[in-house]
Amino acid sequence: MKRLVIALLLATLPAAYAGAAIIYAEQYYELYHEHLHHYPDDTLEDIYYLEQALKADIAPFANPLWALATIKDQTDWARYRYLFYMHVNLKLIYCYLTLGAKYEKQNAYFYNAPWKQQNLNSLNLAEQIYRVAYGYWDQARQWSTKAWDLRDVHLEQIQEWEDESYRIETGDLDYREIIDSALAHLGKVRAAFQAMDQNTY
Repeated sequence: MKRLVIALLLATLPAAYAGAAIIYAEQYYELYHEHLHHYPDDTLEDIYYLEQALKADIAPFANPLWALATIKDQTDWARYRYLFYMHVNLKLIYCYLTLGAKYEKQNAYFYNAPWKQQNLNSLNLAEQIYRVAYGYWDQARQWSTKAWDLRDVHLEQIQEWEDESYRIETGDLDYREIIDSALAHLGKVRAAFQAMDQNTY
């Protein structure tokens, strides 16, 4: 009898796993997770999941019954979706800044001169990555503005997202300024490397 039960359970496994397919935006979002060490591959994995969560044609929202917050009516539902898109865009900015930082040098030390070109190539890659974040910031601001128009609606389970929108709308959170600062620092380091010659080291 015990063997029969085990055999029946094993026979149902494929069907159970078929129902576990990633279908909804929220499912992709929940695959994002903060890593102890930000290795580029881990960050790229998070970027993939978050970008999939933004693509409604690939991953539509789950039914409001299974949303990440309690949804009572259509106004709640609209605010929830606006905040979701804003929040995911903010997470993508964070990921791109984290990834770019892996290819940036904080300082151009004189003893790095033998690897001047490699460092310049790395800085160029970091710059490209940082610049991608600008697009996500523009999107985050647009979604925040839509959510802000419904600010009288409070969704307790996603208070953090509401706080993010508040900070954007009041100017307390400005990723454009943060990205600008990262690029300005990168420019200084690049200039220092470019100034190096055969006499530097």
